[in-house]
Amino acid sequence: MAQQQSCSTFQLNYMNSDKIIIAIDGYSSSGKSTMARKLAKTIGYRYIDSGAMYRAVTLYAMRHGIIRPDGSVDAESLVDSLPSINIDFRVDDNGQQTMLNGEIVENEIRTLEVSNHVSPVAAIPAVRHSLVRMQREMGHTKGIVMDGRDIGTVVFPDAEMKVFCNATPERRAERRFKELTAKGTSVTYEDVLANVMERDHIDMTREESPLRCAEDAVALDNSAMSIDEQNDWLLNLYNSITTK
Repeated sequence: MAQQQSCSTFQLNYMNSDKIIIAIDGYSSSGKSTMARKLAKTIGYRYIDSGAMYRAVTLYAMRHGIIRPDGSVDAESLVDSLPSINIDFRVDDNGQQTMLNGEIVENEIRTLEVSNHVSPVAAIPAVRHSLVRMQREMGHTKGIVMDGRDIGTVVFPDAEMKVFCNATPERRAERRFKELTAKGTSVTYEDVLANVMERDHIDMTREESPLRCAEDAVALDNSAMSIDEQNDWLLNLYNSITTK
């Protein structure tokens, strides 16, 4: 069963408009992207995967030698490169595709190697500022579902609907391991679990936009939920908000 609670007093600043902004935050591999993508398709909204944007920047950094052999990031070089990085999304027969400078990189950004480097890249303030500007522009007309780690706290603090997803590290690692192996990636569960826990630590302790539950978000622990159950839960929450 879902474990639902309020991060504090649950208040939604619902605006009487045709479309709203839906912000879904949470830990890595907590199911937020799956939920967000399904909800967007069901209600006819645009889905924005903000995590894919940070992964695309990371992939760019890896390709251009900005991530050093020891795994550290040449932050100055990356910041200088930001004007040359263009990220967008398109939908084709294979679903939503992440575009990096006009190239489809959806598969490349989902590798464990990118996962191992994305959190340090995402912790760089100038990177976050650049992508937040892009994300706000994508949502200026509303009618979007955006997931990430700081959507309800930083990108859209006035979003009419906010959700914060969590699950146990072991459950999240299991999901991620199955996803990677299904794509033919050779990884071990232990490596995936270590990556999940390391990313949690970096995301929660970084100085710039740390991962936290917004005060007016609804928190969901979906450790024991099926995909259908969490999708139904999210749709019911949306309906309860938009019919007020």
